[in-house]
Amino acid sequence: MRNRFPSRPIDGIEILKASDEQTTNSDTLPDGLEALRRELSLSDVMGLIERTARWVDPTTFEYLPVWYPEHARRALFYKANWSEPQMNRNRQTGVSIHKSEGNVHANKALTLALGLRAGERPNWSCCHIWGVDDAFYQVSNAVVQDRRFFSCVANMVLLPTPLKAFTDVMTDVKMMLRVCALHLYGWSCDHDDVADIADQVADWANWDAYPESWPKPGRTTLPLGTAKFSPRIKAAADRRKAAIRKDLASAGPHYPREEVRKVLGYWNISL
Repeated sequence: MRNRFPSRPIDGIEILKASDEQTTNSDTLPDGLEALRRELSLSDVMGLIERTARWVDPTTFEYLPVWYPEHARRALFYKANWSEPQMNRNRQTGVSIHKSEGNVHANKALTLALGLRAGERPNWSCCHIWGVDDAFYQVSNAVVQDRRFFSCVANMVLLPTPLKAFTDVMTDVKMMLRVCALHLYGWSCDHDDVADIADQVADWANWDAYPESWPKPGRTTLPLGTAKFSPRIKAAADRRKAAIRKDLASAGPHYPREEVRKVLGYWNISL
């Protein structure tokens, strides 16, 4: 069979461009994580996170552990004080669907608990510390769909947006964030879906790449970037408590009262 493209010499080497040319192993890319590890060690990655991450003060967590107990990932949105569905209309098809939660109120909770406003954190991302580990995003994340953990400020850290990718796909990074949260807040997620991981966090003993400023057994420290509890943070938490109290009393029919009460009871939150 005659090749579609003729042979042609390039720099003295004959290159044959056949229509049925196959890709060889030398043409494929290595796993992206492996390529990155050739340039950055785990200690290098953790050093970047240690120096740039922003953590909520343990005192803030104790004052208000969960800031939006009415919200969770994929929970439906309502307007008019929880009286009417909030819809999203597709401009091309005209089809309307009920709008649901992505990460909006987790972001709000972390922002307020750090003493910030939304406009004061450009190119920073909210990272959940505990969730169902799935780098391919194919498994339903039951942890952040649980109102007890979605807006829990001990379950979040603020990272420069490019660094969030490390927490999405690198297991060791996620584990060390969980170890830090355990020793910083005295809290580990007890959702059934992560029970095995929680046991591993409790037994963690690999401190080689673990940041020096983070707490661990025998070392009580605050991580670099911890936002100290302040009058501004306290005022924001008090406003949230007042809003929850008001909604429990007078919000519309779609307000998840029973679920909110269960969250408040789980965390022993007094309004």
